[in-house]
Amino acid sequence: MTGTITRLPDLGWMLRPLTEIPGVRHAVVVSEDGLRLGHASAENLKGPVSGLSVAEAESLSAACAAMTMTGRSTTTLLFGSGVGLRQLMLESDQGFVLFTHAGVGAHLGVATDLEADVGLVAQQMQLLVAKIGAHLSSLPRDQATASS
Repeated sequence: MTGTITRLPDLGWMLRPLTEIPGVRHAVVVSEDGLRLGHASAENLKGPVSGLSVAEAESLSAACAAMTMTGRSTTTLLFGSGVGLRQLMLESDQGFVLFTHAGVGAHLGVATDLEADVGLVAQQMQLLVAKIGAHLSSLPRDQATASS
Protein backbone atom coordinates (compact mmCIF):
# COMPACT_ATOMS: atom_id res chain seq x y z
CA MET A 1 0.00 0.00 0.00
CA THR A 2 1.40 3.38 -0.93
CA GLY A 3 0.15 6.88 -0.28
CA THR A 4 1.32 10.42 -0.27
CA ILE A 5 2.32 11.99 3.01
CA THR A 6 2.51 15.74 2.80
CA ARG A 7 3.95 17.81 5.62
CA LEU A 8 1.26 20.23 6.69
CA PRO A 9 2.14 23.82 7.54
CA ASP A 10 2.08 24.59 11.28
CA LEU A 11 -0.85 26.89 11.95
CA GLY A 12 -0.05 27.49 15.61
CA TRP A 13 0.94 31.12 15.07
CA MET A 14 -2.64 31.93 14.04
CA LEU A 15 -3.85 30.83 17.47
CA ARG A 16 -1.76 33.32 19.44
CA PRO A 17 -4.63 35.89 19.83
CA LEU A 18 -6.75 33.21 21.50
CA THR A 19 -4.03 32.30 24.01
CA GLU A 20 -3.76 35.97 25.00
CA ILE A 21 -7.35 35.98 26.34
CA PRO A 22 -7.27 35.79 30.16
CA GLY A 23 -7.89 32.24 31.33
CA VAL A 24 -7.14 30.54 28.00
CA ARG A 25 -4.44 27.89 28.45
CA HIS A 26 -4.12 26.10 25.10
CA ALA A 27 -5.49 26.16 21.56
CA VAL A 28 -5.19 23.54 18.85
CA VAL A 29 -6.29 23.24 15.22
CA VAL A 30 -7.02 19.69 14.20
CA SER A 31 -8.04 17.98 10.97
CA GLU A 32 -11.22 15.91 10.94
CA ASP A 33 -9.16 12.74 11.09
CA GLY A 34 -7.24 13.87 14.15
CA LEU A 35 -4.02 15.30 12.78
CA ARG A 36 -2.53 18.27 14.61
CA LEU A 37 -2.41 21.26 12.27
CA GLY A 38 -1.07 23.65 14.89
CA HIS A 39 -1.13 24.47 18.55
CA ALA A 40 -0.27 27.25 20.96
CA SER A 41 -0.19 27.69 24.72
CA ALA A 42 -0.48 30.84 26.78
CA GLU A 43 2.76 32.22 28.15
CA ASN A 44 3.81 31.79 31.79
CA LEU A 45 1.36 28.98 32.48
CA LYS A 46 1.59 27.13 35.77
CA GLY A 47 0.03 23.77 36.63
CA PRO A 48 0.24 20.21 35.38
CA VAL A 49 0.41 21.19 31.67
CA SER A 50 2.32 24.46 31.50
CA GLY A 51 2.76 24.27 27.73
CA LEU A 52 1.63 21.68 25.20
CA SER A 53 4.44 19.65 23.69
CA VAL A 54 3.98 18.41 20.13
CA ALA A 55 3.22 14.92 21.47
CA GLU A 56 0.60 16.30 23.88
CA ALA A 57 -0.93 18.44 21.13
CA GLU A 58 -1.11 15.39 18.86
CA SER A 59 -2.88 13.41 21.58
CA LEU A 60 -5.27 16.33 22.13
CA SER A 61 -5.91 16.47 18.39
CA ALA A 62 -6.88 12.80 18.29
CA ALA A 63 -9.18 13.32 21.28
CA CYS A 64 -10.74 16.39 19.58
CA ALA A 65 -11.45 14.38 16.45
CA ALA A 66 -13.06 11.60 18.47
CA MET A 67 -15.25 14.04 20.40
CA THR A 68 -16.38 15.90 17.30
CA MET A 69 -17.28 12.62 15.60
CA THR A 70 -19.27 11.62 18.68
CA GLY A 71 -20.99 15.01 18.64
CA ARG A 72 -21.77 14.67 14.95
CA SER A 73 -23.23 11.20 15.48
CA THR A 74 -25.31 12.47 18.39
CA THR A 75 -26.76 15.40 16.42
CA THR A 76 -27.55 13.09 13.51
CA LEU A 77 -29.32 10.71 15.88
CA LEU A 78 -31.33 13.50 17.51
CA PHE A 79 -31.95 15.87 14.60
CA GLY A 80 -31.47 13.83 11.45
CA SER A 81 -28.77 13.63 8.82
CA GLY A 82 -27.32 16.76 7.32
CA VAL A 83 -27.39 18.71 10.58
CA GLY A 84 -24.06 20.44 11.08
CA LEU A 85 -22.20 20.35 14.37
CA ARG A 86 -21.25 23.87 15.36
CA GLN A 87 -19.76 23.69 18.82
CA LEU A 88 -19.01 21.36 21.74
CA MET A 89 -18.09 22.23 25.31
CA LEU A 90 -16.67 20.11 28.10
CA GLU A 91 -16.55 21.28 31.69
CA SER A 92 -14.15 19.75 34.21
CA ASP A 93 -13.09 20.49 37.78
CA GLN A 94 -10.16 22.49 36.37
CA GLY A 95 -11.65 24.30 33.38
CA PHE A 96 -13.43 24.13 30.06
CA VAL A 97 -12.63 22.79 26.62
CA LEU A 98 -14.46 24.31 23.65
CA PHE A 99 -14.53 22.89 20.13
CA THR A 100 -15.84 24.55 17.01
CA HIS A 101 -15.84 23.92 13.29
CA ALA A 102 -12.87 25.84 11.87
CA GLY A 103 -13.22 25.39 8.13
CA VAL A 104 -13.39 22.57 5.63
CA GLY A 105 -12.25 19.42 7.42
CA ALA A 106 -10.86 21.20 10.47
CA HIS A 107 -11.81 21.98 14.06
CA LEU A 108 -10.52 24.43 16.63
CA GLY A 109 -10.18 23.43 20.28
CA VAL A 110 -9.46 25.78 23.19
CA ALA A 111 -8.79 24.83 26.83
CA THR A 112 -9.39 27.37 29.59
CA ASP A 113 -9.17 27.53 33.35
CA LEU A 114 -12.24 28.05 35.54
CA GLU A 115 -11.83 31.83 35.68
CA ALA A 116 -12.06 32.33 31.90
CA ASP A 117 -15.05 34.13 30.40
CA VAL A 118 -16.26 31.19 28.32
CA GLY A 119 -18.69 33.36 26.35
CA LEU A 120 -15.88 35.69 25.35
CA VAL A 121 -13.65 32.76 24.40
CA ALA A 122 -16.40 31.21 22.23
CA GLN A 123 -17.01 34.58 20.56
CA GLN A 124 -13.31 35.08 19.84
CA MET A 125 -13.07 31.55 18.44
CA GLN A 126 -15.90 32.36 16.01
CA LEU A 127 -14.24 35.64 15.03
CA LEU A 128 -10.94 33.87 14.39
CA VAL A 129 -12.63 31.24 12.25
CA ALA A 130 -14.50 33.94 10.28
CA LYS A 131 -11.28 35.89 9.77
CA ILE A 132 -8.87 33.12 8.85
CA GLY A 133 -11.02 29.99 8.53
CA ALA A 134 -9.76 29.29 5.02
CA HIS A 135 -6.24 28.92 6.42
CA LEU A 136 -7.48 26.63 9.19
CA SER A 137 -9.11 24.21 6.72
CA SER A 138 -7.72 20.79 5.94
CA LEU A 139 -8.53 19.14 2.63
CA PRO A 140 -8.90 15.36 2.59
CA ARG A 141 -5.65 13.49 2.16
CA ASP A 142 -4.89 11.56 -0.99
CA GLN A 143 -6.30 8.07 -1.05
CA ALA A 144 -3.70 5.40 -0.53
CA THR A 145 -3.51 2.98 -3.42
CA ALA A 146 -3.04 -0.74 -2.97
CA SER A 147 0.06 -2.17 -4.57
CA SER A 148 0.45 -5.81 -5.37
